[in-house]
Amino acid sequence: MSKYRILYVASEINPFLQTSEVADFVRKLPQAMQEKGMEIRILVPRFGIINERKNRLHEVVRLSGINIPIGDEEKPLIIKVASIPNAKLQVYFIDNEDYFHRKSVFHDKEDKFYADNDERAIFFCKGVIETVRKLGWSPDIVHCNDWITSFIPLYLKTTYKNDPLFKNAKTVFTIYNNSFTHTFKDDIMSKVKMLDIEDAMLGNLKTADYEGFIKMGMEFSDAVIVAGENKKLDGLFKKMKEKKVETIGKDEDYTESYFNLYNELVG
Repeated sequence: MSKYRILYVASEINPFLQTSEVADFVRKLPQAMQEKGMEIRILVPRFGIINERKNRLHEVVRLSGINIPIGDEEKPLIIKVASIPNAKLQVYFIDNEDYFHRKSVFHDKEDKFYADNDERAIFFCKGVIETVRKLGWSPDIVHCNDWITSFIPLYLKTTYKNDPLFKNAKTVFTIYNNSFTHTFKDDIMSKVKMLDIEDAMLGNLKTADYEGFIKMGMEFSDAVIVAGENKKLDGLFKKMKEKKVETIGKDEDYTESYFNLYNELVG
């Protein structure tokens, strides 16, 4: 078996932030893969609730400074890094003052879902890809976790399909029970668009809601995994029946299941 390079992209990771099961999953799985000889990179958003001093985050100047287009604007990308205590793993944080300096994650003090969470997701997805390009690191597997990563499979299959770093990469999209009821504005499709992306490719995003995000991630990824039972989305999975959707339960040894999946995809 080859030593694969695996890029993990997620909304959060322990011990820096934990608001859902994603944090524990993305803490455990990369370390398990590293112990099997894999080379790992982890990228998450630098939400304002993360204490930089306590967690010893520092800016990586050589990776920062790219401007990411969002609609008609360009937003500067700042990259920070920190190490996970008691593990030989580094975590890269995607940061931007406008999107990630709030002292909360996806909801304001009144528990209202931020209206610009679509832009935050788009910025994050584009920022992840540009950061990996700056690193000059070519992943064999790009493992996307949760709805905030939904557009990475799309971008890798279109805009970046001929990029030498990504042209052979396989994408895995894991779905969790982190749905939301918010509907975004109609301009979400124009914000998501990049080079080589036709309007027809964004049909699943027309609803501009959680289901639209999940459909986009499913449509363009090479493997779709549901973390545990997700009855709310059963109907959606039936609609996307051409996609092979697997369920990996929380109680089983999911590290072995993913290890086998990675080998199947790359091998």
